[in-house]
Amino acid sequence: MNPAFEGMLAGRYLRAKKAESAISVTAWLALIAMALSVATLIVVMSVMNGFHDKLLSRILGLNGHIHIQYPGTAYGDIADDVRALPGVRAVVPLVEGQALASAGHGTAQGAMLRGIAPADFAQQEALAGAVVAGDLADFTGPAVAVGLGLARQMGLRVGGTLALTSPNMRTSPFGSIPRQGRYRVALLFETGMYEYDTGFVLMPLETAQRFAGEPGTVDKIDVFLSNIKDLDAQKAAVAAIVGERAQVYDWRYINKAFFDTLQLESHVMFLILSLIILISVFTIVATMVMLVKEKAPDIAVLRTMGASRGAVLRVFIAIGGAIGLIGTAAGALAGAAFAANIDTIRKGLERAFGVRLWDVEIRGLTEMPAIIDPAEVGAVAALSLVLSLAATLYPAWRAAKTDPVEVLRYG
Repeated sequence: MNPAFEGMLAGRYLRAKKAESAISVTAWLALIAMALSVATLIVVMSVMNGFHDKLLSRILGLNGHIHIQYPGTAYGDIADDVRALPGVRAVVPLVEGQALASAGHGTAQGAMLRGIAPADFAQQEALAGAVVAGDLADFTGPAVAVGLGLARQMGLRVGGTLALTSPNMRTSPFGSIPRQGRYRVALLFETGMYEYDTGFVLMPLETAQRFAGEPGTVDKIDVFLSNIKDLDAQKAAVAAIVGERAQVYDWRYINKAFFDTLQLESHVMFLILSLIILISVFTIVATMVMLVKEKAPDIAVLRTMGASRGAVLRVFIAIGGAIGLIGTAAGALAGAAFAANIDTIRKGLERAFGVRLWDVEIRGLTEMPAIIDPAEVGAVAALSLVLSLAATLYPAWRAAKTDPVEVLRYG
């Protein structure tokens, strides 16, 4: 038999007649099952990629790649030396600490206070681009920038007043009392990360130093790199400059466990969801077994007409392969389209059914992200095709072993 005839025969067997409707339905179910399993795996992996990328980009957009901890009053000299290194995009001295924020009406909440120079605030795209109300020129003196979530919880708006109480004590004629201050709300920002938008208060650096009772000092210096791939080399260069004057570490030290967990979760999710493809493969096996049994007389006739075992084997492998190929292609296209529009689909479902599918407080992101990795899509497609072809081998082998004499004798 020639390949063209084998392909034509496989196509005719795949398009079952009305009398063989059970086979036709089973074949369609196998194809749909394969498409759904491939699409599910692509969508889930794309969301995992997007979640990982969004968290990483936003954390590193608001925090440096390298941290110089406790530089003391020498932070200006250290910052100038590090800034001169090639590959360093920005050097940002910071004051950080906890504070109790209150805005009247009996509302009070703990907040992370971060002091940053107005010029550094304006140059950081992740911060300057996140401002939703107020003017950057007003971020000076006794002023603060408040996350939009925190502002809503406390009823704050631009021009309002926020009272801050520090756990650091100051000496007074009445003994030690907490440091307190009242500040004008100059800016409202929304980074898209729940933790920052509901828990951070930014303050001009000099104002934060006075509030902390440590003028002329900072708690750390954040170093932003032009290329994160140079992290290890740049960290070594920064450490050589800083020497014994401060401690140097990078973002992986703080977030290592978190991102390692995300990576492990991604790998485990891939393995678990791959089982869905494996389950859909059994539908192909069932379809092929039914088809071989139904077509046993046809196979016997072909064998008596001179068809070889190899030709019969190829015909049935082509049938199973066609189911796997069409299902995989349809699933890959559907999965990629769904992943590319998943946040729009999520919002539509929430509006239609009045349910909350994406909890910002739990996931820390205001949107459902998705990044389609062509390499992962290719890996999913390859896995699907390999498993579907493997599923056809046993039924095709059984078809090739069919003894035409036995079939024609006993019908």
